[in-house]
Amino acid sequence: MKIDDIRRSYTLNKLDAEQLNPDPIAQFELWLKDAIAAELPDPTAMCVATVSPDGQPSQRLVLLKDVSSEGFVFYTNLGSRKATELSHNPKVCLHFPWHPLERQVIVYGRAEQVPTSQVLSYFLSRPKESQLAAWASEQSRPVSTRQALLQKFAEIKHKFEQGEVPLPSFWGGFLVRPHQIEFWQGGEHRLHDRFMYNKTDGQNWSIDRLCP
Repeated sequence: MKIDDIRRSYTLNKLDAEQLNPDPIAQFELWLKDAIAAELPDPTAMCVATVSPDGQPSQRLVLLKDVSSEGFVFYTNLGSRKATELSHNPKVCLHFPWHPLERQVIVYGRAEQVPTSQVLSYFLSRPKESQLAAWASEQSRPVSTRQALLQKFAEIKHKFEQGEVPLPSFWGGFLVRPHQIEFWQGGEHRLHDRFMYNKTDGQNWSIDRLCP
């Protein structure tokens, strides 16, 4: 198979400056609604990129759980690789790959932990099996076999068989406050439309068209 021959043209849409909302969060919410309406699989999935203390980048897919004027929120085990790396370097990059719509959004910002009250509110809204899995998995840590993981899950399920599952002390969330957000719309002949929002001061943003 010759992978260098795999390509396609991007002709679904164009993106002009006049179409953009001056607020990138409002623009993001518009595109997210489009992704949901198009029934894309996992429209809230985003790639989260962090950097280790020795400079090694790492990425993983997580689900966006809230977006507001403050920024973008996701939840995780605080002992995970991403949470550990964010504790050393809060700079983070988020990538939303909406390929069927020939769109991408890239968010550059700084991550901070959200309040425990917010974490608890979201945790209690999760299906019970997901709550139990949060307790059972020491995220990013080695595990001998899948059977060992399933055994731990069974033990946790039995332990919390009655009543609500409490919030683990090692589970939390992060708010990514953006300072740059790029919107990418695929274009014919690889002449893609790219616009970068840069935060200037307070709630103000500048917008620049970028070469593809």
